[in-house]
Amino acid sequence: MSGRAQLMWDEAVTGYDFGRDHPMDPVRLALTRRLVDAFGLDKDVEVVAAKPAGDSTLRLVHREDYVEAVKAASADPESADGAYGLGTMDDPAFAGMHEVSALIAGQSVGAAEAVWAGDVSHAVNFAGGLHHAMPGAASGFCIYNDASLAIARLLELGAERVAYVDVDVHHGDGVQAAFWEDPRVLTISLHEHPRTLFPQTGWPEETGAGAGEGSAVNVALPAGTGDAGWLRAFHAVVPELIADFRPQVLVTQHGADTHFEDPLAHLAVSLDAQRAVQVACHELAHSYADGKWVALGGGGYAVVEVVPRSWTHLVAIAAGREIAPEAVIPEGWRQEVFARTRELGPQRMTDGRWPVAYADWESGYDPADRLDQAVVATRRAVFPLRGLLA
Repeated sequence: MSGRAQLMWDEAVTGYDFGRDHPMDPVRLALTRRLVDAFGLDKDVEVVAAKPAGDSTLRLVHREDYVEAVKAASADPESADGAYGLGTMDDPAFAGMHEVSALIAGQSVGAAEAVWAGDVSHAVNFAGGLHHAMPGAASGFCIYNDASLAIARLLELGAERVAYVDVDVHHGDGVQAAFWEDPRVLTISLHEHPRTLFPQTGWPEETGAGAGEGSAVNVALPAGTGDAGWLRAFHAVVPELIADFRPQVLVTQHGADTHFEDPLAHLAVSLDAQRAVQVACHELAHSYADGKWVALGGGGYAVVEVVPRSWTHLVAIAAGREIAPEAVIPEGWRQEVFARTRELGPQRMTDGRWPVAYADWESGYDPADRLDQAVVATRRAVFPLRGLLA
């Protein structure tokens, strides 16, 4: 297998634009791509533009009638059918919506194909991670579920075990739904508790069904959880499950909206903790999946201060050239930020919290602590189903 990493990128993905007042501003993608270049990472990765996902690929996950509804709304946004979640406040219809959504999906599918074939060890599509889209409906800013499509393509190519780890602040509900009864796919989602955040799913009791019982894992974190709790929960659940499952490919989703500055959620995680989890996912891929790692973006609505830095770290880790947290951000990028947004960009690749400390689960837990209660609830719900001690 090549040690080289791919960055999936086509400038046209910035056309995934729900409109001026929508939180998912595509400037976050453009600024991330420019920051990758500013650090010279484009020389350490192979930048590849994959073709859009075709109808047969989209139907690996999405219903044919839904794909047709997206095409119709794309051609005539005024005709968007709300029964399919289109034309809503979260998912307004826009001209070309099908084409750009299929393009983003194609990047994730292409990433999965390259990693499975052994052309590269790691592939990153930070425009992807659109994990809320359902087989028959748009949801939560997501039209086509590129994460599910990448996994489905891996299964089509012969993969027997794929693990999906989602650390977006929102529950990875669409990916869970797509593989709810499939024991070949282990989905793990760490997210803010459904009592306080969309999509109000992702309870620890959601563990899959039928042959897939025990293949869905949900860690519902209390609002306000910060770095130490977030990393404690991740390491109390994810590594043990990955070690037991031994996936052939690890697919991860790195929504940056866990950050304390994100305007749409209520966790208090720093950029430095996000980087620590990215490093951990990279290590898990090498320890248990022969290095096969597909890394996706996701949510993230602090589009200048947080998202570009977080996903540039992700690209750097995949490329094998980590950026030191204390690294100074090139002035040229900050000038571009101001020109595009009239905001002052961040100066360093850290929030000043590196290295991030946390208490390991093996050190014992506090039954009165809300974070520890969340971890215990997850372990008790799913670990025995997998033959593991809760």
